[in-house]
Amino acid sequence: MNAVWRAARAAVRRRRVQTFVIGLVVLCSTTTVLLALALLDAASGPFEKAHARQRGAHVVASFDTGRVSPEQLARTAGRPGVEAAAGPFGQAVVNVPDGWLWTAGGTLSVVGRADPGGPVDRIELLEGHWATAPGEIVVNWPSQGSPGPELLGTTLDSPGGPKLTVVGFAAGMSKSASAWVTPGQMAAMHPASAQMLYRFTDASSASRLDAALAEVTADLPGGSLTGAQDYFTLKAAFSALADSYLPFITFFGVLGLLVSCLIVGNVVSGAVVSGYRHIGVLKAVGFTPNQVVGVYLTMVCLPAAVGCVLGTLAGNALAGPILKVAFSGIETGRASVGAYGTWVSVVCLAGMPALVLLTALAPALRAHRLPAARAISAAGAPRPGRGRRVQRLLGGSRLPRSVSLGLGQPFARPARTLLTLSAIVLGVTTVTLATGLTGTMLAYEDAGRDGGTRIQVSAGGPGNGRTPPTLTDPQIEDRLRALPGTAGVRARALSQAHLAGQAQTVFADFYRGDASRDAHRIVRGRAPEAEGEVVAGPAFLTQLGLAVGDRTVLELHGRQAPVVVVGELIEGNAQALEASWPTLLELAPDLRATEYTVRLTPGTDARAQAEAVEAIDPGLRARVPDTSNAGTTTVVTFSTVFTVLLTLVASLGVFNTVLLNTRERRRDLGMLKSIGMTPRQVVVMTVTSVAGPGAVGGLLGIPLGMVAHRLVVDHVGVVSFPEAMKDVWHAPQLAFLLLAGVVIAVLGALVPARSAARATIATVLHTE
Repeated sequence: MNAVWRAARAAVRRRRVQTFVIGLVVLCSTTTVLLALALLDAASGPFEKAHARQRGAHVVASFDTGRVSPEQLARTAGRPGVEAAAGPFGQAVVNVPDGWLWTAGGTLSVVGRADPGGPVDRIELLEGHWATAPGEIVVNWPSQGSPGPELLGTTLDSPGGPKLTVVGFAAGMSKSASAWVTPGQMAAMHPASAQMLYRFTDASSASRLDAALAEVTADLPGGSLTGAQDYFTLKAAFSALADSYLPFITFFGVLGLLVSCLIVGNVVSGAVVSGYRHIGVLKAVGFTPNQVVGVYLTMVCLPAAVGCVLGTLAGNALAGPILKVAFSGIETGRASVGAYGTWVSVVCLAGMPALVLLTALAPALRAHRLPAARAISAAGAPRPGRGRRVQRLLGGSRLPRSVSLGLGQPFARPARTLLTLSAIVLGVTTVTLATGLTGTMLAYEDAGRDGGTRIQVSAGGPGNGRTPPTLTDPQIEDRLRALPGTAGVRARALSQAHLAGQAQTVFADFYRGDASRDAHRIVRGRAPEAEGEVVAGPAFLTQLGLAVGDRTVLELHGRQAPVVVVGELIEGNAQALEASWPTLLELAPDLRATEYTVRLTPGTDARAQAEAVEAIDPGLRARVPDTSNAGTTTVVTFSTVFTVLLTLVASLGVFNTVLLNTRERRRDLGMLKSIGMTPRQVVVMTVTSVAGPGAVGGLLGIPLGMVAHRLVVDHVGVVSFPEAMKDVWHAPQLAFLLLAGVVIAVLGALVPARSAARATIATVLHTE
């Protein structure tokens, strides 16, 4: 082994270029793989750990107490398949005023519970103490961190309800309630529904949970189950934004692995082929075939190990800011977002060298079988006759001799050419995918700009600590429309609401006025217009199991209204829906608009218009919103980084192929120069030898990239792109992409081609 180690170290020092290529390829591939694994783990691991730690409910079920008794509900805890259960707990909806605890007013789902512990859904107390006396309430605080003790003692004087004092803040991963009171206080509130929390022995899928809940409630009166929320719905809500980034990051990670395997195999195979004489010498001086294999595997694993370590460090350095962006704005409960397990780094540190080792094993075994005499006599040259027929056909054409010779070279080494072609195809696929994603996201950002300049106007009130406007809501809208330069006004009212059968509070946005932006935001169906019509984004509809045409009941301020989903938005908050203004008038006629979007005519100064708006009423504040989209910036940035990395790796593969070819053809190059070939012709011949595979790689990579683009954009959970945003391919783009393979090939071939052109005839023939 000492001899193997010394020979491998000497080979690493002698083959510096190949050593550098292997290390850099593994570094780039390890970085992309680690980013994909880190995002995958961060999207699911933290939620599952926090949910298990709190013994979160697999299903939160709501029942109509007018149809089923508490005793009947309690007996369901002993049904087959139930691991643990808690309840029944009384459940009521409480009205809250606008600005209470710095939130939008509306409704609050309150549950009567004696303590935060129990076999299911153990609530984590953050501040204060649990409600133990009448008139006390504990509020669910879903955000990270603690609200602080200064908010304790805040009172809730609900219209038509009891006066409650906030004595604590808590968090539960099951999202079973927005607040909790004592069972005695809940009895005084005359709840119309009850809640049961279940953990099942088989919670492997949403369908299994549905089947288990159906079996548990089979003996209850029909219609008593009014709604259920399962564990997978919460998990989807937690990771919705991260999951939208996961498809394309995973795709780039897979591309990195494939390119790494191809190029490492190409490099090692080339090292064996170009080192025939070295192999023969090793065997001649006494190295056994197994020791020769050990030398070449060690020679590859040394730079691979260094590249893997550096790639892991680079991936960990990039993962922090990337995960921070990916998880921004997610309601997390007590889960630690942006964190991923140490297993990700361990897998990369152990897996990538192992992958390189397996890839290198096949060409290294060739050195095992090669006899010493044949290895020394072969000296790395291609076998006679290989590719001669193609060379003769090209030589008879009218192409310049340097071009015809270059086009025929790939046929002399078909296996090596195939590996290089595969790397170019993957490189073009990456460029095509990145171009498509960029086009889709820019179209998505343009749609969000609403076709022109806008200003955002907010009305003061208790919720933002400002003086309310002196004008009424209709008067404000009339004044805004009367301003010169105004093209349209859209009013918005926000309130917390409650959907029938759902434990979580939802946010309802009610709009009236200018509807110009709806045409860009609706993917399916239409915008809400009449009373009882709502729309929502794909994440909201998926989590609640709704689709366009479905009906439900919206509750606000003690009133209920049947609503129908008439449209699906391109994107939307996972906890928010949008409704028509007539629906608001039915549920809360006294609720006024708190925000106005003013669309300006072309050429209007937005800053001056904002000043004119604030002069209307001291309670109004106007700003020019930032029209940039964080998702667009993130996707374009990620795509650019990964494209640069993988294009660099593919170019390194071409570089290695051309370098090996020029070294093998030293004698041929010397003879060609001796009969008059100029250095410029040598460069043309060498570059042409990879330009052909580059053009073929472009033809093959473009359709693969287009298919990958469609797969990625069709599986973004929080955005439902319309067909117009997916159709981003045009003739100039396709022409550019067709040249991408040639560009990758030329970039990789240029340096060794110039090196071959500078070599003198005497030096080349003397070394032979």
